[in-house]
Amino acid sequence: MKMIKVVIIDDEKSAVTSIELSLREYCHGVEVVGKAFTAADGISEITTKHPDLVFLDIEMPHMTGIELLEHIGDRNFEVVFVTAYNEYAVKAFKLNAIDYLLKPVSIPELIKAVNKVREKNSQDTATDDKLKRLRETLSGKIGLPFSTGTEYVKIADIIRIEAEGSYSKVITNDGKTRLISRSLKEMQTALQDESFFRTHKSHLINIEHIKKYSPLKDGGDVEMADGAHIEIARANKQEFAALLSTIFR
Repeated sequence: MKMIKVVIIDDEKSAVTSIELSLREYCHGVEVVGKAFTAADGISEITTKHPDLVFLDIEMPHMTGIELLEHIGDRNFEVVFVTAYNEYAVKAFKLNAIDYLLKPVSIPELIKAVNKVREKNSQDTATDDKLKRLRETLSGKIGLPFSTGTEYVKIADIIRIEAEGSYSKVITNDGKTRLISRSLKEMQTALQDESFFRTHKSHLINIEHIKKYSPLKDGGDVEMADGAHIEIARANKQEFAALLSTIFR
């Protein structure tokens, strides 16, 4: 079970102590990593301690808890407001507080608030795991965007890609040519970790689908698996030849 790191911010030291002791006694898996008695110090504690959960008083001198959150802006922690007043509840939940506790804080309500955070973290972890599995399932594929949607094809099936203005033609080993709404430069960037080489300003080829390479005085010629002959620009000849000698020994 992941430890929940907590920062407590309240101008009443007795309130901070009470919450800290109650968390230690009744909420296992929680670690108080920071305490502050002013909003300014609270911002510093949040910035340096990177908590998962902040217990935050609303009525504090110079800056309220609500103003503190507005000052921070985007946040990656949960908030439980702790206050003696219930008039801020609507505002608190508009700021996506996970709970709102009235002083004096009861132990059951405190435990309930911490459990809400724990459950949310579990849901987030499950979502992350699902996305990870999805990425693993789709690994080895690339999305080819069209005006009507996106087609996902195996990168290994792409023989070559040819520039067509601001578009690209993608030729695959099933004999199809797809005109997609992505430039050759964008495709080169997307495939930079794959077995592709920019032979010419208009051509990107998959090394895996080379049939024959013929060096020429001013560059070279590559015959691809689909029978196409692709020019190797003179500026790219040396790098290309070195790449081939490294791969095909």
